[in-house]
Amino acid sequence: MIQEDASGKRVDLQAAKARTQRTSPIKVGSIVINLLLILGAILMAAPFLWMILTSLKTATQAFSVPPTWIPNPVAWQNYPDSLQALPFGLAYFNSIYICFVVVASQLLTCSMAGYAFARIRFPLRGPLFILFLATLMIPLQVTIIPLFLVMKQLSWIDTHLSIIVPYALLNAFGVFLMRQFIKGIPIELEEAAIMDGANRWTLFWRVILPLLKAPLAALGVISFLSQWNNFFAPLIMLSNSNLYTVPLMLNLFKGEYTTSWTLLMAGSALAVLPILLVYIIAQRHIIQGIQLTGLKG
Repeated sequence: MIQEDASGKRVDLQAAKARTQRTSPIKVGSIVINLLLILGAILMAAPFLWMILTSLKTATQAFSVPPTWIPNPVAWQNYPDSLQALPFGLAYFNSIYICFVVVASQLLTCSMAGYAFARIRFPLRGPLFILFLATLMIPLQVTIIPLFLVMKQLSWIDTHLSIIVPYALLNAFGVFLMRQFIKGIPIELEEAAIMDGANRWTLFWRVILPLLKAPLAALGVISFLSQWNNFFAPLIMLSNSNLYTVPLMLNLFKGEYTTSWTLLMAGSALAVLPILLVYIIAQRHIIQGIQLTGLKG
């Protein structure tokens, strides 16, 4: 059925009605999905928001019943007090340099191991890779005693080497991430380099490694987050407070009978800042790395 509208244009009413019927469910579905995503985002952000608001409350406001969201008055003094109550500056330095060493080592070793598993043919390559991935299923609590005994034999207990070396040399997830991405790189690029006389080291450093920026950025942020929040291993290996990392230093706010919750929340808010900064800087590469990894098995 064709009619003319107010402007004189001829309009097919049945076709327009059909288009409306086809697009309506899509719009309703997208609205529902967006509402669910917004609800999920609010639920995930609520603990973080509560931490920030509690860090700005007095001790009385933090335990008021019923609880109040907005602090009144705002206790900005909690932040300098949390920095002065404990040697947070030293803990920040310890965590930053440990994370830097571990992340840099993992990026190098994981990219090299991933290239070997993806491109180099050697005996038992498949079973070794499966065995390597099986280590992901072993929790740290199972291996901490043998690891502690090894560190004791090396006289590394109560030193940063005990929490740097075990993590810097092995990251099964990182090797898997690199291998999957490298397998998606066209092998013709390497064949062309071989025709120009490139050896295996040249292929890795000049051809493969420059193409790994996205997965390396993703792995770097994941490794940084894991090391920055590492609490269990430093708790076992370190006893000198001058060697403590940020998670261990935050734990000192918890006394035997009481806990300074406002100072603990202020310190926790300060501890989150490096993670947010690293994620904001590498966000584009993280998303690209996760999207492109695993497209080819």
